[in-house]
Amino acid sequence: MIEAPATSLTTIWATHARFAPERTAAICGDRRLSWGEFDRGTSRVANALLGLGAGHDVPVALVMTNSLDMLQVMFGIVKAGACMVPVSGLLTPAQVATMLADSGAETVFVSASNRALVEAAALPASIRRIAIGFEGEGWVDGEALLAAAPDTDPGVRSLAGDRFNIIYSSGTTGLPKGIVQSHGARTHFAWSNALELGMSRDTVALVTTALYSNGTMFMVLPPLLLGGTVVVMEQFSAAGALSLIEQHRVTHAFMVPTQCIVTLDDPACGAHDLSSLKGLLSAGSPLRADTREAVIARMTPNVYELYGFSEGFATMRKPADNPVRPGAVGRPVIGFDLRIVGGDDQECATGDVGEIVGNGTGMMLGYHNRPDLDAAILWHDAAGHAFLRSGDLGYVDEEGFLHIVDRKKDMILSGGFNIFPADLEAVIGEHPDVQDVTVIGIPHDKWGETPLALVIPRGTPDPAELLAWANARLARTQRLAAVELRTEFPRNALGKVLKRELRAAWWEQPK
Repeated sequence: MIEAPATSLTTIWATHARFAPERTAAICGDRRLSWGEFDRGTSRVANALLGLGAGHDVPVALVMTNSLDMLQVMFGIVKAGACMVPVSGLLTPAQVATMLADSGAETVFVSASNRALVEAAALPASIRRIAIGFEGEGWVDGEALLAAAPDTDPGVRSLAGDRFNIIYSSGTTGLPKGIVQSHGARTHFAWSNALELGMSRDTVALVTTALYSNGTMFMVLPPLLLGGTVVVMEQFSAAGALSLIEQHRVTHAFMVPTQCIVTLDDPACGAHDLSSLKGLLSAGSPLRADTREAVIARMTPNVYELYGFSEGFATMRKPADNPVRPGAVGRPVIGFDLRIVGGDDQECATGDVGEIVGNGTGMMLGYHNRPDLDAAILWHDAAGHAFLRSGDLGYVDEEGFLHIVDRKKDMILSGGFNIFPADLEAVIGEHPDVQDVTVIGIPHDKWGETPLALVIPRGTPDPAELLAWANARLARTQRLAAVELRTEFPRNALGKVLKRELRAAWWEQPK
């Protein structure tokens, strides 16, 4: 019997370079990489790492900013058979040090803009620091290292079960966790989302979010799987994104809801030709109905919404779903399944609210060095199949659409009533003076908790008037205690509001 070939994303990318070397693989600013150049660049990174002993399954970190260099380093690490560990440059030095120690990475690539951050992390001398775009004492000259490395295929073939990366969670609830994803899971991610989003070899995908974030991969792995083109923004701006869509005839883009909101508010919205857009994907946090309608009216009717979690599950709402089921987040992405589980750990009936659990080909291998968390996240059905707990509450309607009710940890229990912040946010968000809103539970002597609305306004509305307007439209059990105006919210890399940090001001005060 002929042995099955070990096909991974890296071998597929090499095929694109071999048969279409002059096609454009990636663009950032004025710089372009052909597929041939992308292949040679990632091979240099891979061969350099192999020369340093960082090969099969060895964790290699990077603390870099969006650029073509970062793209090549990321996938050069994978090409070497090593395990990529992308780390955010928005962290504190202590957090960077903690993540590198947790991952076990002994090599880290660093952009010039993140040099001070990594130096302040006071990493052990055993960790090899490779400078990309600068030179300094105690740093390996990355330019020289890569220039000396061969640009030929390193000959590494990864299996489906090998580690592709460790992605650290955004930390919306507690300390970040290392999510280990395999080559098989990443390949499933690429082809399933390419199919769901209607991508092809001619796809031009716009990257508006940080490359270290898992959500960004929606506009990276699927188009690269197909031999398409990725346009990378160094830093997001609404006007810049709209201009790039027109300039490069972008077919697919990813924007978190916050980016959608600021783009709609930008004077440049409406001044550019966006007719090339076949798909604008929103994910990271729920897209309010009013925002969705405005995007459809003013940007593109081809709006996709994804609900999921990095551990390995997703549903997608497609443009054809927009006229009906406005509160739904779609059906499972190809290769995934879901169940709704009640407080008794039994599967719920159609229409009943419970915790969303999911499984499929794209599931993670587990949490890095945390078997306790692996056990806690698993739920098994009657047949023994393992599902991952989401921590989100929802229900499935009679047509198979999933509806999100709220995060279990964000639910407000007030006077014995369950209040779901998302319901209140949907109502408040309809006010014309509200740009963005988040609702949290704060202490109340009588009710235990009561809802508070934090609003990023348009202009300077009167909070008392906003409060009265909202409460007139909410059920008596949902009414807000107050409205406070804010200029910004603490957010993770994909724009999700860190409600834990907002609640801390009320719940973690010294007694």
